[in-house]
Amino acid sequence: MRVTVAGKTRTAPGVGADVLEVAVIGAGQAGLSAAYHLVRMGFTPYDEVLVLDRNAAPGGAWQHRWDSLTMHDVHGIANLPGVPVPSSAGAEQANAFVPAYFADYEKQFDLPVLRPVAVESVRAVAEGFELETSNGRYDAASLVNATGTWDRPFIPWYPGIETFEGRQLHTADYGGAAELAGQHVLVVGGGASAVQLLAEISEVATTTWVTRRAPEWRTGDDFTPEYGRQVVARVEERVRAGLPPRSVVSVTGLHLRPQEQAAADRGVYTRLPMFSRITKDGVEWAAGTGPDGVAPPDHLRVDTILWATGFRADLAHLAPLHLREPSGGIRMDGTATVVDPRIHLVGYGPSASTIGANRAGFTAARALRDLLKPVAA
Repeated sequence: MRVTVAGKTRTAPGVGADVLEVAVIGAGQAGLSAAYHLVRMGFTPYDEVLVLDRNAAPGGAWQHRWDSLTMHDVHGIANLPGVPVPSSAGAEQANAFVPAYFADYEKQFDLPVLRPVAVESVRAVAEGFELETSNGRYDAASLVNATGTWDRPFIPWYPGIETFEGRQLHTADYGGAAELAGQHVLVVGGGASAVQLLAEISEVATTTWVTRRAPEWRTGDDFTPEYGRQVVARVEERVRAGLPPRSVVSVTGLHLRPQEQAAADRGVYTRLPMFSRITKDGVEWAAGTGPDGVAPPDHLRVDTILWATGFRADLAHLAPLHLREPSGGIRMDGTATVVDPRIHLVGYGPSASTIGANRAGFTAARALRDLLKPVAA
């Protein structure tokens, strides 16, 4: 199969061609890290390792984030291996700054990324794996899955959700506060994105915040390296047991940054418990609820429900491999699945952060080098 990448025509394995040693699925932080290390460890680009990315352009999920998210707002981007993140003034849009960094990185190291190619399903065969994609079939001896979570936004079901006549959107669909100006916006969710979006939306609209649990706030100076290691260990313990992973952020608690202090002073972060049902024009609470000393109204009229309720791992294409435990998670040993050590998940569970994704990319590459190229190891 002849493909053109960065203006150069190359041969990439496809139908009827030789089997790839490693197919990397996804070209976000974790996928690029894995590809970098695989190439440095002796896997020949395009002939032995190929990265299949569903996006039309570099940048992973970052290119899809809302315009108001700046480099000042993000929680920090870890350096990709070999090239530090460029200096930032803070005002740059994250959905342009980070993809530009990723694009330059791919070009500098001539990484074997083919796009847009969506992997639709992966099936185990005697020689390894068959990947059915939007660009035909690819065969590989091993897999590094780096598809992240962005394409699987999670919205929980509540009674009456289908009757609401206003607008419902997930953070994945959020386009900026201006489109919500003058409305009453109900923000659902207790994560960092809810805190950030409440701050900016509350400047142009009225807001109400609801969460399932009372938010746990942490101070700016209590996130020590030791605490960070403990957090990652707690997430890793879950995936080793085959339980669905929790995000690192969900374990660390919430941090109020300086740019959100004005919103806090306005009382924006006074939360209400979760409503019991959704109506055509708002939400209702059951009688008797009201922790934190704040009693919710019986009914609240809202124009928009913003679900800041997180994401799930985007792994539907791996369903034919039967990796999941009865508990719903995938049992892991480092980055390798316990079911099959030829399958590695990076950017999953404890490696979902950018720095964790980098480390996972190296770990997966080293394990596959030792498995597939034992003499060179």
